[in-house]
Amino acid sequence: MGSRHDPKMAEEDIVEAHPVSHFDDDGKLPASTVADRWRGTAADKRDMAVLGRTQVLRRNFKFTAILGFSSTVLVAWEILPVISVYALQDGGTAIIFWGLIAGIIGMSFVYASLAEMASMFPTAGGQYHWVSELAAPTWQKPLSYFVGWLTAMGWQVYLAGICFMVGSVLQGLIVLNNLDTYVYASWHGTLLTIAVILFASLFNTVLAVRLPLIEGIMLVIHIAGLFAIIIPLWIMAPRGDAYTTLLTFPTTAGWMNQGLAALIGMCNPIGILVGYDCSVHMSEEVQDAGYVLPRALMWTVVPNGIMALLMGLTFIFCLGDIETVLASPTYEPFIQVFYNATQSNAATTIMTLIIALMLTSACISEVATASRQLWSFARDRGVPFSSWLAHVTPGSNIPIRAVYVSIIISSLLSLINIGSYVALNAISSLGVVSLLSSYTVTISCMIWRRRRGAPLPPARWSLGKYGLAINIISLLFVLPVWFFAFWPVGYQPTPEGLNWAPVMFVGVLSLAAIYYVVKARHVYNGPVTIVKRDE
Repeated sequence: MGSRHDPKMAEEDIVEAHPVSHFDDDGKLPASTVADRWRGTAADKRDMAVLGRTQVLRRNFKFTAILGFSSTVLVAWEILPVISVYALQDGGTAIIFWGLIAGIIGMSFVYASLAEMASMFPTAGGQYHWVSELAAPTWQKPLSYFVGWLTAMGWQVYLAGICFMVGSVLQGLIVLNNLDTYVYASWHGTLLTIAVILFASLFNTVLAVRLPLIEGIMLVIHIAGLFAIIIPLWIMAPRGDAYTTLLTFPTTAGWMNQGLAALIGMCNPIGILVGYDCSVHMSEEVQDAGYVLPRALMWTVVPNGIMALLMGLTFIFCLGDIETVLASPTYEPFIQVFYNATQSNAATTIMTLIIALMLTSACISEVATASRQLWSFARDRGVPFSSWLAHVTPGSNIPIRAVYVSIIISSLLSLINIGSYVALNAISSLGVVSLLSSYTVTISCMIWRRRRGAPLPPARWSLGKYGLAINIISLLFVLPVWFFAFWPVGYQPTPEGLNWAPVMFVGVLSLAAIYYVVKARHVYNGPVTIVKRDE
């Protein structure tokens, strides 16, 4: 597969479209401002030259660090007890278990497809770059543009959602330890959320050089913390019987069809496994990215899925009386589960702080992910103020402006909580459907190219002859999850209980379409226009 330079495109247009990664008058990339020891291996330098990019970020992540990074972005087992309240209404405890089983199997196929593409195209752009190279020439430009927006939207709202989750958990701990004196208020949660966002920003600016070390430490806590929580629960909590826990699918959300309710509820446990493409957007900061990234991605998915399953089994068997748990004065049912088991504020606080700490580490990592994806899309002129956003100051070697914008967007989104807790939770659903949409388009393009028999770029981690089958299975798994992720939890919901993700999804894409018509179609050409594979 060769590059697709537009012969009508003048050299100065290429420079304008790619302000940090253009070719000079001799057709060569400008010299990197990064010290040679941070520019990676010979394979990294070759990949950057082929992709038409100049190395402007430090490659300071190795295998263990990027494995820790991707594991602590999703923090699957930590998030499960926090958000499982929604699945309990549609399918009960059984749907959490079977949803996790389905998610581990199905998402393994999805991430195998993405891992191969990450090996072929090790770039921070991720999905939108892949679409730009894989799609039919007629559709390369608009498809990659909208996939860029989908991915950017997904990670920006994911960041806001996880920071809000930490704020809510901390507020729940305040209630637990001050039950008679503390008056719960939504704006308290918003202030805690903003504080978490600002804390996370420190590790992406002032302490950015220490980020790989922090991720390695968090990986250890991520593994040890699971056992620090599940062991006390198995020892001290009441046990549910196996038949009711694993084979009964009740619904309290009003759906007349139990199967439909279960399909809606299943999106909740599967959703915690959506987003492991996070490491892809750190590609240009990983040493030997074409080799390390796909392996780190696969080593993240399966072990973390199994850890989530262990947490899920523990939680549903030790849940106790659901009505009591859902009526918790902490507004966090999982905190009530911990307290019911231990009957101790101190023990409950320690167990909850482990989860809060890991969720905070996810905030730190998601600031990095969201900012890198936004920065990459900006250097291809896909968003407003692209020239400003794409700037990387030599010496700092981090996209500091994209970091600041990500922090501001998350802080503004957290203000929604003051008016509606439900609306802010709907933003998390928006993150799931946005990323699933990007997976759907990307994998569809790979299927199209394989069906045509067109040559693919070499990959150091390849699916080989099983590639097409794995891609098709991935697509067949993602589509129903994507469809039901738009549904509300309950039948005939009130405005407060409505899943507003579809409205926001259409709204953001409409704004993207308007920007495309007004400006982006004139300045956005897609990464494929600077790729030099033939050489």
